[in-house]
Amino acid sequence: MEGNSVTLNTDNTEIREDEDIRWTFGDENSLLAKIKKKKQIVSTYNSTDERFRDRLKLDDQTGSLTIMNTTTEHTGVYKLLISRAGNASKTFNVSVYARLPVPVIINNSSHCSSSSSNCSLVCSSVLNVCDATLSWYKGISVLSSISVCDLSISLSLPLEVEYQDKNTYSCVLNNPISNQTTHLDINTLCHTCAGTTALMIDFLQSQCL
Repeated sequence: MEGNSVTLNTDNTEIREDEDIRWTFGDENSLLAKIKKKKQIVSTYNSTDERFRDRLKLDDQTGSLTIMNTTTEHTGVYKLLISRAGNASKTFNVSVYARLPVPVIINNSSHCSSSSSNCSLVCSSVLNVCDATLSWYKGISVLSSISVCDLSISLSLPLEVEYQDKNTYSCVLNNPISNQTTHLDINTLCHTCAGTTALMIDFLQSQCL
């Protein structure tokens, strides 16, 4: 998750004298860090890629690499090359997920209705994130879902329920590692014009007491 650190381990307890360590990132194999044991060179390349500026830490004993304060931009393939008499390599697939906002449920009707038996609602996330799904649940059953990886728009999902519906509804935003849930309060968000009038009368009467 964003903000956490991730350590890519070499599984070495100690780098041997004849070993060189190289860490690269992405399809371009951009150099992130290296160790030349014989020459006692330990280097991290924080400035070559702004995504990694001040975020890399290299263990000079084991060769393991730590990426600190991660963001979704650090998602990708990391490669380790250990040069010695027989070369060895390892590949790490790292996925960093954004922290999810709490979804918001609103009444989508422009005004109250005295004739319609349904209440129109919309659940939305404050911002869109990739690898996330927005869903309406009735109890534990999924009614509808949407997932769009476009950071320029927000996720939103409509729902219609009856004004007197006694079922439990919730809107859930989730990704593979976490979720945020907002439960629907029908009595608060959904009311007919008659119900609105009754509430106003009760309010006015309370002010006169």
